[in-house]
Amino acid sequence: MLAPMSAKRKSDADAKSFPSIMRAEFPLLIVVGTLAIFFSTGNRLVGDISHPLLLVIILFWLFATILWSAISVVRHADCLAIKFGEPYGTLILTLSAIAIEVMMISSAMLHGANNPTLARDAMFAVVMIALGGLVGLSLLLGGLRYREQYYNLEGVNSYLNVIMALAVLGLVLPNFTTSTTGPTFSTEQAIFLAVMSLSLYAIFLLIQTVRHRQYFMESQDVAIKSASAHHQVQIHSTPYHAAMLVTYLIAVVFLAEKFAIPLDNSIEHFGMPQAFGGVIIAALVLAPEGLGAIHATLNNQLQRSVNILLGSVLATIGLTIPAVLTISLMTKRPIALGVQGGNLPLLMLTLAVSVVTFTSRKTNVLQGCIHLLLFAVFLLLIFSP
Repeated sequence: MLAPMSAKRKSDADAKSFPSIMRAEFPLLIVVGTLAIFFSTGNRLVGDISHPLLLVIILFWLFATILWSAISVVRHADCLAIKFGEPYGTLILTLSAIAIEVMMISSAMLHGANNPTLARDAMFAVVMIALGGLVGLSLLLGGLRYREQYYNLEGVNSYLNVIMALAVLGLVLPNFTTSTTGPTFSTEQAIFLAVMSLSLYAIFLLIQTVRHRQYFMESQDVAIKSASAHHQVQIHSTPYHAAMLVTYLIAVVFLAEKFAIPLDNSIEHFGMPQAFGGVIIAALVLAPEGLGAIHATLNNQLQRSVNILLGSVLATIGLTIPAVLTISLMTKRPIALGVQGGNLPLLMLTLAVSVVTFTSRKTNVLQGCIHLLLFAVFLLLIFSP
């Protein structure tokens, strides 16, 4: 009697589990259907500019599908974060999103027309969206809900130290070197920066995950208060969540490749600045991390939010710069890294404000408003440089 009853219980659990999985992964059906439609038609559908209304519809269709995929990435990354604990959970999400960025920029550099400022514009957009828009929104929403939020000062300082060093070396120093003309590096300088960036990022990961892991974890009282939010998440096996996370990430890469075509056509048709396209792509790349950071802030997990956002900026500079420099050296394509014009003082100001914001163990709405102001200036300079 006991064996049949156990078998019956197991089959009932499987029956309940399968429909719930199907409901949870319904976005994957939409994503697969969208990919099938646009890849079966080649570039005919996304490249049609004869009907502006159809162009706008396709643009929003792809944008919504990519955003839905990004939400699914966050959901599975959250489940892995619960299973592995911090800071491994946020590290998984950060590295997944940066993998998208590196693949998109690398694909454009290898297969598209030579655009020496593409990588720089994308990386600068990621820095400003993360440190300006997303940090500001997270601090503002967290301050409105909880008045003040707390984090580990040691962990934030570790992030900012490495971010400031690599950002200045990679995005500012090229403007002042004399070995080459323009905001570029010589071969020796490029090799040195690529090796040093990877080495410094590897050391940081060692600090984050092994030697000083406590710097990047929530305080005990905050962890207890926010633990109830985890009970509402349906957690399956680790291979399941890992496989689904990779699947949605791959879908984002392919959808973003198709999305770039109607985006470029829309920018040309409606007379928008070229830099605006890079901002949209950067926003899609950051969507998984941004959604995860805002969700963590609303659950009073500011440390997790900081880990995600500052981790994304650090990974962008520490991993994307070596990748694009390597591609530039191998393909002999020139690449401009130095941020110029009004964006240069804006970058320096954003780094300085970030240091001032995280000089204590708590934040409020004022810091959020200041970061949002810097993000607004970033958007202003796109349309009115």
